[in-house]
Amino acid sequence: MITTSTSGVWETWDAYAKRNAERWRPDNTLWSWGDNTNGTLGQNNTTQYSSPIQIPGTSWSSISGGSQHSLATKTDNTLWAWGTNGQGQLGQNNTTQYSSPVQIPGTTWNYIWAGSSNSFVTKTDGTLWVWGINNNGNLGQNDGTPRSSPVQIPGTTWSSAVSTDGNNSGVCATKTDNTLWAWGYNLYGQLGQNNTTYYSSPVQIPGTTWSSVSAGGDFSLATKTDNTLWSWGRNALGQLGQSDRTYYSSPRQVPGTTWSSIKCSRVSGALATKTDNTLWSWGSNTYGQLGQNNTERYSSPVQIPGTTWSSISISGGHSLAKKTDNTLWSWGRNIYGALAQSNTTQFSSPVQIPGTTWSSISAGNIHSFAFKEIYF
Repeated sequence: MITTSTSGVWETWDAYAKRNAERWRPDNTLWSWGDNTNGTLGQNNTTQYSSPIQIPGTSWSSISGGSQHSLATKTDNTLWAWGTNGQGQLGQNNTTQYSSPVQIPGTTWNYIWAGSSNSFVTKTDGTLWVWGINNNGNLGQNDGTPRSSPVQIPGTTWSSAVSTDGNNSGVCATKTDNTLWAWGYNLYGQLGQNNTTYYSSPVQIPGTTWSSVSAGGDFSLATKTDNTLWSWGRNALGQLGQSDRTYYSSPRQVPGTTWSSIKCSRVSGALATKTDNTLWSWGSNTYGQLGQNNTERYSSPVQIPGTTWSSISISGGHSLAKKTDNTLWSWGRNIYGALAQSNTTQFSSPVQIPGTTWSSISAGNIHSFAFKEIYF
């Protein structure tokens, strides 16, 4: 077995790599780039940036980029928002636009998700809170009334919630018992209920072994605890990964049993990683967001070259992915510089964003966010 020596102590390369990987930690700085028309980048201006620029502060902990607004938490579990606010999606009890972070009251916020025109956040006590547009019951309040400040969805065991497309979005959420729930718009069966009925309060999708979920504008993907991957909803562009374009209103398995993480795009494409750190894509590819060096559609998973991918994000027409060496890569639509290449050139295969200390990532509609890490 190959070994190395550090301070006179011999160890395997695997042990050496693991020990050094554990010496990386987030530096809690947050960076943004791309479209800033509505103050989406949190820079207190509306200037477009085609390379990363830091959002003030060194205590950020998580980020979710929506269509034109953003949510972020800090290490003290406070919650902050900025960007467009026409539907009250910033949770400020108003519809005023903010181009720099403003705090949403509370200090126990946990999981966050910025949709197109609404927001979904859990607290550390397992409660789920929502606000913003509510045209099709997407706030789960059993009505269609919009909210400009947080309102609770009943229950205290929520672990996540995701939505995307504002007016026409279905919402999916998991609970700590590995059950999966859905509500909102359901024209294409994206709520997994084997029908196209709209629901304005949560209804359960059958099963008790769900582990993660991602919602596109009109379709959904979810993994189970056995690393299987399931899809349902609209399939006009092959976004369900079923090698067809048939719509399904209840979960249907995507082949394979080693799926790890999943992300749905707002324009019907998808990214997923496997447990071997390979990266796969399928669906709409208008801007090259599937990373295949072309703009062809795919109705079943195709691999993006490489075996060291670790985290992924896909949105309106561009994708971000991080590798295990903490490098960050982007591809797809590059209007306003969403790929951080200091230009607006479209790329249909991964190109590296400068730097080797990138951490967690989030692709907004035509903008992006990422954290950095430090070695200690």
